[in-house]
Amino acid sequence: MNLIQYFFSLEAQRKRLLTKAPEGPLKQYLSVPIINLEQPVMNSDILAVDFETTGLNAKQNNILSIGYVELAGNEIHLDSCYHQIVAAHCELEGDNVTIHNITDKEKASGRPLASVVEDLLVALAGKTMLVHYAQIETTFFEQACIKLYGMAPIFPVIDTLALAKKRHDRCSQAYAPSRLHLTNLRAEYGLPRYSAHNALNDAIATAELFMAKVQHSELKGHTKLKSLITTAFS
Repeated sequence: MNLIQYFFSLEAQRKRLLTKAPEGPLKQYLSVPIINLEQPVMNSDILAVDFETTGLNAKQNNILSIGYVELAGNEIHLDSCYHQIVAAHCELEGDNVTIHNITDKEKASGRPLASVVEDLLVALAGKTMLVHYAQIETTFFEQACIKLYGMAPIFPVIDTLALAKKRHDRCSQAYAPSRLHLTNLRAEYGLPRYSAHNALNDAIATAELFMAKVQHSELKGHTKLKSLITTAFS
């Protein structure tokens, strides 16, 4: 299947899902066409997203917080910044509190999962999701939608970790897996170190890394969006 067929297959999947989706946020999300993957990345609407979770298993663990920021017109729009703690119905272990700096009290005062996922669906409609290590955000987002709506949406994804791995794999020298950590990749481009494990901080950090790649010789602004799509879910 070529990329043009791939795009239309995404649209076909979206339309099929739209006919099955229950009334509400998911149906509204699916009513918006998939972003045109033929357009230059600098002209594309992208949403950098990060989830903080209690673990790595989307079926067993919970979303603690969601952060995101929009990229459009080759710029990061900080006025679109979003960060919300989710009222997860579980007790946090000590490691969770230490890593994410979210206490049980803060978690209890968070907003319901349904409300936060609805916000994300509204923000993501017609855009490409940008993440660092897609496995976390995509699987937890899918599971949340299945829990809330009985089905998962479809959405194209750019994974900065996958892009970096592809670049490093082309080199003849071996490299440590830690080179692909968000903080270490940012250091390669001279980007500042942010406090990790805050959903909004990590979303902004991912957006900045992506913009550095676009402005660097490895990715030009006229690069078509389709060449950067890691995969599409669900």
